[in-house]
Amino acid sequence: MLNSTNRFIKELRKELTSENVLSELEERYAYAQDASNSINIAGIPDAVVFVRNTEDVISVVKKAKKYKIPIICRGAGTNTVGACRVEHGGIILNFSKMNKILEINKENMTAKVQPGVILGQFQDEVEKLGLFYPPDPSNLRVSTIGGSIAQSSAGAKTFKYGSTKNYILDLEIVTANGEILHTGSDTVKNATGYNLTSLFVGSEGTLGIITEATVKLIVKPESSKVIMAYFDTVDDAVNTVNMIIEQRITPATIDFMDFNAINTVEQFYPTGLLCDKEAALIIEIDGFKNTIDFQEKIINDILLRCKASAIQISHNEEEYNKIWMARRSSMGACAKIKPNVTTDDVIVPRNNLAKLVKGIQNICEKYNLTTCLVGHVGDGSVHPQIPIDYNDADEYSRFKLAKSEIYDLTISLNGTISGEHGIGADKREAISKVVNTSALNYMREIKKVFDPENILNPYKIF
Repeated sequence: MLNSTNRFIKELRKELTSENVLSELEERYAYAQDASNSINIAGIPDAVVFVRNTEDVISVVKKAKKYKIPIICRGAGTNTVGACRVEHGGIILNFSKMNKILEINKENMTAKVQPGVILGQFQDEVEKLGLFYPPDPSNLRVSTIGGSIAQSSAGAKTFKYGSTKNYILDLEIVTANGEILHTGSDTVKNATGYNLTSLFVGSEGTLGIITEATVKLIVKPESSKVIMAYFDTVDDAVNTVNMIIEQRITPATIDFMDFNAINTVEQFYPTGLLCDKEAALIIEIDGFKNTIDFQEKIINDILLRCKASAIQISHNEEEYNKIWMARRSSMGACAKIKPNVTTDDVIVPRNNLAKLVKGIQNICEKYNLTTCLVGHVGDGSVHPQIPIDYNDADEYSRFKLAKSEIYDLTISLNGTISGEHGIGADKREAISKVVNTSALNYMREIKKVFDPENILNPYKIF
């Protein structure tokens, strides 16, 4: 007699067709990991199900509820916190076939998209119409909009334009009961009832399944330019950020790379980076063409006053893309050092940024670990990228100790353990360090309201 999981899979094959339900061991194993690159395979999904529309999702959810089978949603699997790993059996719900841009409304400056739409491709399409969707995580050429909403991702342009949560107007959600819930409206303002949209953004698939999103667009800046400034000390680089802001200039981006990141990227993706510098800032300015030169002059003057030892400026699209490709290549470059790369996501108030950067460097030096530091320093966000070998038990043990100390340092500087990556499985043990017991208990109660059977991405976040 077939067990409940096998009956569940058999029913799915009948309704969704066999090609949309993968159950061979090799097929399932390919979906056992995400970009978190964990040391062990926590579990292998019982099946991988490709959904094509909202009706497919409803069907799967109702059957999962019937058999009490967990559902773990997956876009491109680029999250770095284990948010779509399978730990207690269940199925991976794959959204790669729900990848349509349903509407771009130029007059309303909104768009409707399915969750599997690739973020970078969506940006390209709206920009053809003179519009702009600013959220830009480093993996935007592969990551999906559904995943970015689920993880409340951000990116380099958060400093000026805000993060994903600032652009979501409405979500179509399939609940754990198989019902359709709309969280907002098509309007840019909505003060009608509780803000359910904000509740679902960043919920990591634990409260409901996103099947459609209505997003806000803005006018595309007429022109942009990127400035790369090098410094001989980390302090000089960080202090420059404050100086720029004090002059009432708001760059689209103020990103950071330390000495190790600069050198690692230059070896992996040679772009002419200056490898004798301790730190670099990547500053993007945008706006009307007649303001770009004005912004550049002010920033250039500030950089010189703040002891920038070298300045590179993009003069065309090729040079612009070259600088940004170098910055976005940092994690991939680390893979050239060791077989595994871990990345984290800590954030502090900007006045504590220099202490955080130097503190992380000191912690990694203490534990004999290489770290390449990058981050969105305009908003205080730092990503320590640590290449290690998971087969080296001693090195992995030192990494775990360093990670714990980095969190403690961040908290001591009034920061928190995630600014844009989420919590998933990898940070859930640390969430109680920054979220008090009362708040966590309310989160658990909210989870029970929306998912009483605990079938939606169970045991993630807390």
